[in-house]
Amino acid sequence: MTELIAREGSAAELKRTKDRLLLLLKTRGGMTTKALAEALDVSVPAVRAHLKSLRSDVRAETEATGVGRPAQIWRLTETGQQRFPDTHSELTVRILASIEKSLGRAALDTVIADRYAESLRTYTAALADLSSPAGRLKRLAEIRSDEGYMAEVRRTERGWLLVENHCPICAAATACQGFCRNELELFRSVLGRTVRVERVEYLLDGGHRCAYEITRS
Repeated sequence: MTELIAREGSAAELKRTKDRLLLLLKTRGGMTTKALAEALDVSVPAVRAHLKSLRSDVRAETEATGVGRPAQIWRLTETGQQRFPDTHSELTVRILASIEKSLGRAALDTVIADRYAESLRTYTAALADLSSPAGRLKRLAEIRSDEGYMAEVRRTERGWLLVENHCPICAAATACQGFCRNELELFRSVLGRTVRVERVEYLLDGGHRCAYEITRS
């Protein structure tokens, strides 16, 4: 296997391929070995070798795919997820716990409300010169990506899908789900009354990402 990887390219190229493989599993969820090979434009044996070298970061699951043999699906492990950092997670969780313990739940709710108000002001100003839903969504995704959410917009038959492939405040959101409740309301506010926004996939409910369906009202 080592000789096979060596033939695929230089050390820098191999690292880029591994990074791309991990990013694919982060942004697309579970993928087969063949699908990874096609997306990376390398051979199936080379992908198997990379997966073997990343065994602490990936895991294989067997899933039924209809007719035929079950497929082996690769996903990120918890260790693999940690390659995409949660912004100052331990410190954030400790601060939130300290606020609630020392000052009470009402004080923590005030912190969440202040964060929401600040984000609302920032996003509203950034989207002010855009009138079309598609343009506003694109700008919103750019802002969220700058904040570490790895956001993208996909066109669907019903409208659009705003996908956030990473949550840089996942630890904080897990400790205090008010952050997530406000996030949905934030998107509804800044995108305006011409569209309807619904969360259709949720990281804290077991999804591998958060996703929002946007349709015209």
